Amino acid sequence: MGKFAALIMRDHYLHELPNGIRLVYKQVPTTKIVHCGFVLDIGSRDEGEDQQGMAHFWEHMAFKGTKKRKAYHILNGLEGVGGELNAYTTKEKICFYASVLDHYFEKAVELLTDITFNSTFPQKQIEKERTVILEEMAMYYDAPDEALQDDFDDLIFRGHQLGRNILGDQASVARYTQEDFEQFISQNLRTDRLVFSCVGNLPFEKVTKVFEKHLGAVTAHTSSKIRQQFQGYQPRQLTKSRTVTQAHYAMGRTAYSIVDPRRLPFFTLVNLLGGPGMNSRLNLALRERHGYVYAIDAQYTPYMDTGMFAVYFGTDPKNARKSVALVKKELRSLREKPLGTMQLHRAKEQLIGQLAMAEENNMNLMLMMGKSMLDLGQIRSLEQIFKEVRSISARQLQELANEMFHFDDFSTLIFLPK
Repeated sequence: MGKFAALIMRDHYLHELPNGIRLVYKQVPTTKIVHCGFVLDIGSRDEGEDQQGMAHFWEHMAFKGTKKRKAYHILNGLEGVGGELNAYTTKEKICFYASVLDHYFEKAVELLTDITFNSTFPQKQIEKERTVILEEMAMYYDAPDEALQDDFDDLIFRGHQLGRNILGDQASVARYTQEDFEQFISQNLRTDRLVFSCVGNLPFEKVTKVFEKHLGAVTAHTSSKIRQQFQGYQPRQLTKSRTVTQAHYAMGRTAYSIVDPRRLPFFTLVNLLGGPGMNSRLNLALRERHGYVYAIDAQYTPYMDTGMFAVYFGTDPKNARKSVALVKKELRSLREKPLGTMQLHRAKEQLIGQLAMAEENNMNLMLMMGKSMLDLGQIRSLEQIFKEVRSISARQLQELANEMFHFDDFSTLIFLPK
């Protein structure tokens, strides 16, 4: 590939520019749509004390003007040809991405590059977008499930950036200026810590040519800033009165990081306990057998240096104690009783099927590839992941349950009706 480094893997391609920006591409021969986008290793946990909500605000402002485009031209650039342009922010990532017919691929790359690296943050647009974000906050406060999860983050990661609401707060959002955005980007943007990910049916040579044309001239950005690791978890119990009709519960604790080898076995265990399947243990126990809840979820969210396990549900206040007792019963059962041969086989096959179906969605696949390159430095094939899942033993899952499901280590957050 000449002066550029390129590597053809088993089922995807990698390509790196001198400025450190990496391309990861997977060719899917059955599609006319290209999904592509930037995944930046920047999130709300990278904000300083006086920058809360800045990463999310930047995500909004990227669409509000660049050195050569006004907001209207950004919003109409791809949607005017039937494409889609979008973005999102998490605790550790910002993503700008698009989906277009393959003959508009270069148009999408050029536009995404422009909003990622050339945003101008016009002050008039900042004033308008403040109102939009404040409305987003109001919607969040009106949704008890979302508010419960965000408040539970704060309970688990008290005093750390991981515990902050991604939206920030009203005071912070109200004071940001153009200079604040420029300073945040200067402090955090690293070209060796962002990936351009792409899934489509274009020849790799064409994808590479477009990638080099529009990203080869991007100036290399470096930063010496180091993420503050979370330490010192302490279990906490908190009850709040809210304008809700149900009692909403969150219980859980810190968990394994993205790079921990126990991550996939623990994900398997959590999926068995309260994953999306209607046959999860918690759903069967609380909804199907007793009718106490409409929905109950167990979630495991890994970060680079830590993670979080949580169970969420809402129930009539008169059934709250019985619901909590049933959750603890299921957790205790996983600690005390190893899975039988058929139970273990079904748990593995269910997870394998869910992972395979998730990869069928090419947009999800594109975003997953970018995040995997940033977090792990590689993209593992489904076959590799399936092999690891099938190697998990009942004893291994029981040991993880005994390590993670001690109620004395749990924090609990409850929203009760006023």
